[in-house]
Amino acid sequence: MAYKPQGYNDLSPYLSADDAQALKQFLVDAFDGEVLRIYEADDGRIMHGEVRIGDSVIMFSQASPNWPAGKAVLHLYVPDANAAYAKALAAGATEVQAPSEREGDPDRRGTFTDPFGNGWSVSHEVSG
Repeated sequence: MAYKPQGYNDLSPYLSADDAQALKQFLVDAFDGEVLRIYEADDGRIMHGEVRIGDSVIMFSQASPNWPAGKAVLHLYVPDANAAYAKALAAGATEVQAPSEREGDPDRRGTFTDPFGNGWSVSHEVSG
């Protein structure tokens, strides 16, 4: 018997946002996310949502008194860090550091903050 849905990873980040609908749209716009599941309350608030980005699933919900909005830091490997960084900024992210390479680090990496206060790092391997 399967213990998880087919195609899901064992560990998924779970984000809580003051505007879960806007978070969902950011994940779709910035990362070409695929909406998997959305469960809404009668008033339209997202009680639970899931978006696939690459081979990973990010879960999220509308903040509430029991689950207030929090900040997370996420790392995402992408085929092209420069393109992913530019797309995230176009979707509303705020620049922290443009993609660059550092001595001793095999990745080209850029960082930004999404409109909900979460930190993101996008990178691709340049040597390995």
